Amino acid sequence: MNPKEQLQKKKLKNAYAKVFEVKLINEILKVSAFERLKKGELLIDIGDEMTHIPLIISGVIKILRKDNDHELSLYYLEEGDTCAISFANCLNRKESIFKGIVEEDVEMFLLPVKKIDQWLVKYKSWRYFIIDSYHYRLLEMVGSIDSLAFLKMKDRVHNYLIERLHTTKNASLKITHQEIANDLNTSRVVVTRLLKELHDAGEIAYTRNKIHVLGVDKLFMASIP
Repeated sequence: MNPKEQLQKKKLKNAYAKVFEVKLINEILKVSAFERLKKGELLIDIGDEMTHIPLIISGVIKILRKDNDHELSLYYLEEGDTCAISFANCLNRKESIFKGIVEEDVEMFLLPVKKIDQWLVKYKSWRYFIIDSYHYRLLEMVGSIDSLAFLKMKDRVHNYLIERLHTTKNASLKITHQEIANDLNTSRVVVTRLLKELHDAGEIAYTRNKIHVLGVDKLFMASIP
């Protein structure tokens, strides 16, 4: 095993040693491809053939749905995550129904669908991991639907900012009003107005392209190792 492969093995063990059996980790190393993607790069687009699913080592990937004119952010993948919804999609349709964009530089292992199907039978830890992941992603998508159906746009913006802070693990969020508008499928003008309302209400503070959500600092910072 060369130094590059040894480093990849170390990263996989650091992220998943408490989740997977040693035999499964070794098999992942044999059959998967280690990939790095930069912020803004596309992991997969709607309609692309799905032959692999990601196992995230570091970074953040945003998963979206889109039609001809609009995009809607559904959830984020980060360290310790996979996209079990994509796995189910692989087994049934072989084409992606989601779009995945890198939000923060990503390191990941790409796992071949043929193997991950076999692992459901072969490894108990993998079966539990996929079931838990599928359940969690389903809850996140239900949350997105509930947000659209029941929350006022100002509440959606506020919840979105809190979620992004926890996902990026930063005390402040570096983002433009247009990026928020794109994720929430609204206009930049609406977002700018609502951010001002949140600022005037003492719920956020912001400067140019940087937003700080007030009242979650202690809770959030306590969760950062």
